[in-house]
Amino acid sequence: MPNFKLLIEYDGTAYHGWQRQKHHPTVQGEIEAVLETMTGQKATVIGSGRTDAGVHALGQVAHFHSKTRLSPKTLLSGLNSLLPEDIVIHRVVKVKKDFHARYHARAKTYQYRILNRPIRGAIGRNYAWHVRKPLDVAAMRSAAACLLGTHDFKSFEGAGSPRSHTRRTLTKATISKAPGGFIVFEFRADGFLKAMVRNMVGTLVSVGLKKRRPEEVNQILLSKDRRLAGSTAPSRGLILKRVTY
Repeated sequence: MPNFKLLIEYDGTAYHGWQRQKHHPTVQGEIEAVLETMTGQKATVIGSGRTDAGVHALGQVAHFHSKTRLSPKTLLSGLNSLLPEDIVIHRVVKVKKDFHARYHARAKTYQYRILNRPIRGAIGRNYAWHVRKPLDVAAMRSAAACLLGTHDFKSFEGAGSPRSHTRRTLTKATISKAPGGFIVFEFRADGFLKAMVRNMVGTLVSVGLKKRRPEEVNQILLSKDRRLAGSTAPSRGLILKRVTY
């Protein structure tokens, strides 16, 4: 049965995450419903990973098997004509039958945006966490350096994680300033635990607000105790930027 790979962008504001749910709208559910309308067949669209409610994506990757005779070009135009405006398919290609969007992913890159100024924003408010008090970016960078490398990230794991183990290799943890008062975090790893990025950002923000010292992040990491880390940053600031294969 042919295997199709999708490159997907979505605004997660209106959705209860990626994964299909019976009584709530999800990105996976929307795409599967449109595919069934187009092909007359049910198909399971498997993503590279789950994104939580309110989280966005610029480069989510997924695959599905289907006996459809529709070409990738026809699938692309049909999906984009029928899907809601907050979900866009950028690419549809046929791939090897054994390609798996989740299991074959080698790395993922997430971006998190903070609007750091006293006055909140109106435009773009669904894509950034508004933090009124000034953040010490240098201190946050020093703390983020503690997270690089291969570690047990259990201290930054959200409740209900389906993972069999909590060791991950973080190869990028950058923090930069952007025009308009924005601070942009970017993380790349071989995989992420549930809410891991948001928990790391919440902890780093507590450093930026001088509620804890940068070196405490290493102690939190070694403790494997979620209770010692900072609060979970809001989902609206998080974007799945890229999946690498």
